[in-house]
Amino acid sequence: MVFLLFLLPLWLFVSAGGAIWYYFQLEKKKELVEQERFAQAVSIPLLSDDLRKIVELIGERNATSEAAAANLSRMASMIEGLLGPSNTGYAIQRTAGPSKWPLLQVTLTAPDPKAPAIWVLTSYDSRAGSKGAEANASGLAATLAAAQALARDKPKAPIHFVFLPHANDPESPVIETAAILLESIKKSGQPKALLCVESMGAGEPLWLSSRDTSALPLAAVSGLGAVYGAEVVCLGDDTDLASTLFEMNLPAVRVATRPLITAREADDRPPFAPTVAGSTGRLIELIRRCVAR
Repeated sequence: MVFLLFLLPLWLFVSAGGAIWYYFQLEKKKELVEQERFAQAVSIPLLSDDLRKIVELIGERNATSEAAAANLSRMASMIEGLLGPSNTGYAIQRTAGPSKWPLLQVTLTAPDPKAPAIWVLTSYDSRAGSKGAEANASGLAATLAAAQALARDKPKAPIHFVFLPHANDPESPVIETAAILLESIKKSGQPKALLCVESMGAGEPLWLSSRDTSALPLAAVSGLGAVYGAEVVCLGDDTDLASTLFEMNLPAVRVATRPLITAREADDRPPFAPTVAGSTGRLIELIRRCVAR
């Protein structure tokens, strides 16, 4: 009996220790698997296909109607399918949004996980009554292509790609969504750069705009595009994602190829895929420059 009383606690201790060791071994193996990614160079045919699917097959993406809400869910599923383990190989991080649609995130890790990170942000919704070709299918397609192209990079700083469900429809919980994003950014420490990608189909040269004149991307854009003032980009309407984040004291930079889409503009035709491919290539180079600085 004395022997059993001694043996039982010892067995419980050893078995618990073994279970913990096994758990961490599985987690380590999982991390290694997640790093085995398939990089996809920017491809005009693939970009053309993505733009067609987003604009023509999925269409309007917001919560203003049952059909548009279903399309927003379809868009989230498409993002997860393109970047997830069965395709590009990223581990998808889903963060609950203020409504039923998640913020989706994939990450390229760095040797120092606590190093200031590059955040590449875009939205997957559209305005009410619009298929959202430039606001924001072109920005979304460019960001997806950038994440695929950089999948096997070994950056010195972490790169987070985040896809937001609410940014373009003013009746949706835009501020609440940005607040959830802000919490994620705060957990990672001071960001190195915040790139808000939208409207990438009007030309190849990038238009960068920020209320923070010292933001890192503004100094890294030489040869890729130019820096524009808010009076040129926003046309007096500071409703873009970068402006929303700046109001939250984040050094956000809008990356696009044109001014904001106005409510009066038709936005239902997919942009020219070769143009988006050109601007996407510049976006990828801008991200790499921000990492290297």
